[in-house]
Amino acid sequence: MSQAPIIETVRLILRPHRVEDYVACKTLWADADVVRHIGGMPQDAQAVWFRLLRYAGMWSMLGYGMWVIEERDSGVFLGEAGLLSAERGIAQLEGVPEAGWVLGPAAWGRGIATEAMQAILQWADGYLDAPSTRCLIDVGNGASVKVAQKLGFRALADIIYGVKPAQIFDRPKHPPR
Repeated sequence: MSQAPIIETVRLILRPHRVEDYVACKTLWADADVVRHIGGMPQDAQAVWFRLLRYAGMWSMLGYGMWVIEERDSGVFLGEAGLLSAERGIAQLEGVPEAGWVLGPAAWGRGIATEAMQAILQWADGYLDAPSTRCLIDVGNGASVKVAQKLGFRALADIIYGVKPAQIFDRPKHPPR
């Protein structure tokens, strides 16, 4: 698969990134509150541009990647979610897709991450040949830990990532419905 398929949920449209998303992505990744548990440093315009190019490359090279989370009724950009291969040098993440989600403050506390990732994981269970999906979460990010648990992820390992404690969670592949 060379591009993200469009997935629709009750409230969301998950779609491929477009060049037109650059401005919204810059705003998202420049927000110190958004990135507090994702590296801790706001990203500059060039880093976000390279991120968008990397997203397209993951789809063409790996057959999976990230989606834009768009509110169905308004068309508003809410964030990003999907699967990635980040080559972080962490043994527990090797050979399995890594789930990730990042939302802007307007989407926090609304169940958006859970709804988006449920649809993405259902897609992954049907289309990817991987025994499980994993995610890496900063231990201070209680909201993402709750999302992961709702999605069926279970703690696999405690690690230090960079200089901060983090946890790796695992979700075995579910049979397609």
